Amino acid sequence: MTELIHYILKFDEHLEGLTSEYGAWTYAILFAIVFCETGLVVTPILPGDSLLFAVGVFSARENSGLSLWVLYAVLLPAAILGDTVNYHVGKYLGPKLLSGRLTRWLNQEHLEYTRRFFEKHGGKTIILARFLPIVRTFAPFVAGVGSMNYPRFLAYNVVGGFIWVVGIVTAGHILGENQFVKDNFELVCVGIVCFSLIPGTVTFLRNRYAAKQPAAPSNEAAGS
Repeated sequence: MTELIHYILKFDEHLEGLTSEYGAWTYAILFAIVFCETGLVVTPILPGDSLLFAVGVFSARENSGLSLWVLYAVLLPAAILGDTVNYHVGKYLGPKLLSGRLTRWLNQEHLEYTRRFFEKHGGKTIILARFLPIVRTFAPFVAGVGSMNYPRFLAYNVVGGFIWVVGIVTAGHILGENQFVKDNFELVCVGIVCFSLIPGTVTFLRNRYAAKQPAAPSNEAAGS
């Protein structure tokens, strides 16, 4: 875990090494990371928001070897295809999951949290989850398990993927020209990771607080 955190914080340096060593194949590596982070329910710890921001910042540098428009063309399909695969895997494995045969392979807390998120926000979860670590990986899977209408899922998937990829990569590209961001890249990445965790943390604490509250008396009890 420590190595992964270090890799994320130093991702701009790793990008420089990747582009120098692999050239255009760097796009394939980035595609694979985004696809796995969104498409494989067992890899929710891969970098998401921080990776998109980092490649946006890096693309703003002279001779970076990364084109902003090619990043759009590569990472947007990766995000959409990732969610699509995750949805179909969830739909296929749904019966096994509901019967309890897959419980040991999946993080039940993450799964349950995503289910509650779905109950509250409905289909919009597919869009909102793009900006929530962990939920981003589990949301399409849960949609598949619950047999969400696929055309509806696909619409949310495309819209959410577009906002997530284009929004964060563009923000990184624009801010990449800022001297503060150049001098404090690690600090900015930590800020992005912490900011992305705020909604999930608030919801978790709210649920914990609600669970500790005594149940409201029933109407019968109140009238007796």
